[in-house]
Amino acid sequence: MMRVYGYIFFINFLLLMNFGFHSDAEEHVQFSGVYPHLAHYNDEGECGTGAVVPWADRLWVITYGQHLPFGSSDKLYEIDSQLNRITRPESVGGTHANRMIHRESRQLFIGCYAIDEERNVRLIPSKTMPGRLTGNARHLFAPEHKIYFASMEEGFYEVDVNSLEVKIINLDGNAMEPPNIAGPLLPGYHGKGLYSGQGRLIYANNGENTAEARKRPDIVSGCLAEWDGTNWNVVLRNQFNEVSGPGDIYGNPNPDDPVWSIGWDDRSLILMLLDGGKWHKYRLPKATHTYDGAHGWNTEWPRIREAAPDFTLMIMHGMFWRFPTTFSTQNLAGIRPLSTYLKIIGDFCAWQGKVVIGCDDAAKSDFRSGGVFDLPGTMCGQSNSNLWFVEPDQLDKFGPAMARGGPWKNDAVRAEEYSDPFFFAGFDSRMAHIRHHAEKPVTFQFEADADGSGEWRSVQSVTVPASGYAFHIFDPQMKAEWMRVKTDADCEIVTLVYQFANQDRRENASDVLFNGLAKAGDPFSTGVIRPRGENLGTLHFAATRVDGEKAATEIGYYEIGPDMKLKQTDNEITHQWLKKNFAIGEPLLTIEEASVLVIDSAGNRFRLPKGNPALEKPTAAGWPRTVREIVTERNLFNCLGSIYELPRNNSGGFAKIRPVATSDFLLMDMCSWRGMLVISGVADRTENNPHIIRSDDGKCALWFGVIDDLWKLGKPRGEGGPWKNTAVQKDEPSDPYLMTGYDHKEIILSHRSETTVNFTIEVDITGDGEWVSYKTIEVKPNEIVKDKMEDGYNAYWVRVKASETTTAMAQFLYD
Repeated sequence: MMRVYGYIFFINFLLLMNFGFHSDAEEHVQFSGVYPHLAHYNDEGECGTGAVVPWADRLWVITYGQHLPFGSSDKLYEIDSQLNRITRPESVGGTHANRMIHRESRQLFIGCYAIDEERNVRLIPSKTMPGRLTGNARHLFAPEHKIYFASMEEGFYEVDVNSLEVKIINLDGNAMEPPNIAGPLLPGYHGKGLYSGQGRLIYANNGENTAEARKRPDIVSGCLAEWDGTNWNVVLRNQFNEVSGPGDIYGNPNPDDPVWSIGWDDRSLILMLLDGGKWHKYRLPKATHTYDGAHGWNTEWPRIREAAPDFTLMIMHGMFWRFPTTFSTQNLAGIRPLSTYLKIIGDFCAWQGKVVIGCDDAAKSDFRSGGVFDLPGTMCGQSNSNLWFVEPDQLDKFGPAMARGGPWKNDAVRAEEYSDPFFFAGFDSRMAHIRHHAEKPVTFQFEADADGSGEWRSVQSVTVPASGYAFHIFDPQMKAEWMRVKTDADCEIVTLVYQFANQDRRENASDVLFNGLAKAGDPFSTGVIRPRGENLGTLHFAATRVDGEKAATEIGYYEIGPDMKLKQTDNEITHQWLKKNFAIGEPLLTIEEASVLVIDSAGNRFRLPKGNPALEKPTAAGWPRTVREIVTERNLFNCLGSIYELPRNNSGGFAKIRPVATSDFLLMDMCSWRGMLVISGVADRTENNPHIIRSDDGKCALWFGVIDDLWKLGKPRGEGGPWKNTAVQKDEPSDPYLMTGYDHKEIILSHRSETTVNFTIEVDITGDGEWVSYKTIEVKPNEIVKDKMEDGYNAYWVRVKASETTTAMAQFLYD
């Protein structure tokens, strides 16, 4: 037993105010809910927000770097109601994301700090409690006087809330000799959630510390485990993040309250429910694949937490979900998708009527394209992030709710055995792709739990031909909280995936907040933008002016700081360095007659729709930048006015992209700075737009907002396909053409043969190259056939085969 006492810092409040800002909240400028003066920086490769907690009339915030179990340059911050911020001098940093309010002692535990109601801060040193602290939980046997801490590398500690005496239950892997970050205690690696309830301590990890896990997202990884005070038991060998319950960050008030844990595998999200001493498993769809990765690094800290009075929010895989605190075996109803988002979130809370979201915005490590393209260097001079203040009623107004996943993916299935229940409510359109490899037809029986009561009834049967494929689009009026499936025969290989979507009610026109961004033919200013390092806290800008389609003229070098004043600066050495090292260069795509061709670093070919033809040629200043990391470990792909979210290779790569929006704007360069999205390429014309800041000399300007403003650029749309006046070979499949994320889809086919040609339309139903035949369309000589896909039908990619060697057109119109 290690007996070490934390030491106490008593700091006079008036002295602390010297570390903060003193103006009133209304004087602080903000852009789309981000206040530049609240940005936090560190000296590490990443600067995430580990925890945000209202306590003692303040908002408390901790930041973290990548792997720093013994301290770092990260800080503990205290923010008052007027958004004045104090950097607490007790700060010792670390990679911490734990937080808990202990009712009995009236203390907030956040990171390695204990904070009382008078805002006195006590510290538990890393030499006493080493590790990247990831969770707290109420004690199983002495909850009035003790709490648990857990680290990401299996450090488990019991801490006396009064003395801060630490007892080591299991030593953190970083403190072992030699270090063992995978840990010998449990399978999996990279711990996340911790909670207690029903007589057990529950711990989640979400990764695997192997070379294979850093390449493939589909291997077995992670675990959910429980401890009764003596023995550990693995509940499920899958990747899990959050563990929580109705008691939120206070811990469950009643020993019989349910406990929830959210995780995932290659098929879908997984929601585990502990109720009545038993675990129950449910599945939900994924909105995005950028969080996938068997190593577990891409998730940060998804949470289930109160976001407003009587409103609990769950975040997972890029979706905001309403989560009912009544969720139990007696009431499985009420989970609802709200909207999809692009920010990377470490924590959130309700404070002063807003949802305050702690983000992970710009990393010096700058993972670039995650291996999808060969891009050297770093685009961020110093890691920085910020808080994002959102109205609760905004949470269903970002990206349209669209998600996919299923219970089976190339799995062996036994006759009459039910799948895990799969979430089914809250989407306007719902469909299922079904494929099997059995040598005879197989019938799939769907059963629904209509109201979350656990009562099941048969609602649909689908018979799939031998070694065949079928799809079913469900009646939009069908009421079901959950759906399960069984087969009437054994099948060694079965895939069943759902595609869900809400109607995309966005218009094609961009929101007024983008007024003033440059379009083709406009006179405009542009240039390279980048967050500076050296603890300067500024953004620098190598500015150029384009006079319509005429030559580009260099304007000069500019910087902007937290005062949000864009000023020309005399620093020619840095100016030339910025231009040389971060020039935009040629696009990572090829514009062809049929569509846009993209070839990734492994040589895989993909095709994307075209947009406004005016964007198909460079400006006098060159092309827009194609790929840039805008939030940590997430890239945006900019293609002829359409913006796509691009996962890293270990999360599926280019095959798992999703469209965000389409517009007519050039969007010359983009970056993340102080939690904001910054865009260069602003027209000279005067616009009364508070999102645009012009330089002090009036020669250039930049646009400021947040990454999730991009949903308002306009509904994803475009036209293109694999073939247009293209010589094609008999039965040879075309390149894959993107299909996911578009609302209405029409196929246009023709050929130049003198005989009839049959075109087979194939779709990839998983994004992993699982191609099935959707439809065969007969096209006669000199005929142009147009065929609208059924509303609600969707897949990841589409390709075409022709029954004869010919010159053909296969185009798709998306709107």
